[in-house]
Amino acid sequence: MRLPDSWTQRVPALAVLEDPWEPVPRALFFVWLAFYLLFLYELFRGQGFLLMLDLVLIPIHEGGHLLFRWFGEFLMVAGGTFMQLFVPAALALYFAFRRQPQGAAFCSFIFFEQFLPISRYMADARAQELPLLSVGGGDDVIHDWNYLFGHLGLLAHDTQIASLTRTLGWLGMFAVLGWFTCTSVWPHNAKVRSR
Repeated sequence: MRLPDSWTQRVPALAVLEDPWEPVPRALFFVWLAFYLLFLYELFRGQGFLLMLDLVLIPIHEGGHLLFRWFGEFLMVAGGTFMQLFVPAALALYFAFRRQPQGAAFCSFIFFEQFLPISRYMADARAQELPLLSVGGGDDVIHDWNYLFGHLGLLAHDTQIASLTRTLGWLGMFAVLGWFTCTSVWPHNAKVRSR
């Protein structure tokens, strides 16, 4: 990928993004492909052992509330979802800068997959039927999306926003799978660029 010279002059660290991706061994590509297809199948069905991966992001979500509590109630409530998306996005960027397509694809895939549980939570903003998790528990647990949509004047649109979020998640996961396949099967930049 060729970046504008003005970008790489201002931020020299971006120059690494012009380097080719590390090659993915063919056998390993098929293992990853099987993993992603199984994951998508389980997501479509709404059940399966791979979906337990979401449990890893729950403490990160709750940690986001704790981390952002110093910045006021609104940012504290929004901080859970922010961290839930920030962690896989930051890891995807880390692997992108290291030019490792397997790590970048996995973290990007998980980033978009997180849109699905977030959309379920959004869609529940008015109904508030989902069981809530909280650090420390108690009776003063706030439903994140009821609070956020309520403060933004969007509570009446919770299911529409949730539907859009879910659609973006599915599109993103399929886009990542397509990118990973193209990068692995047709490495169009296989030569190492000399500096």
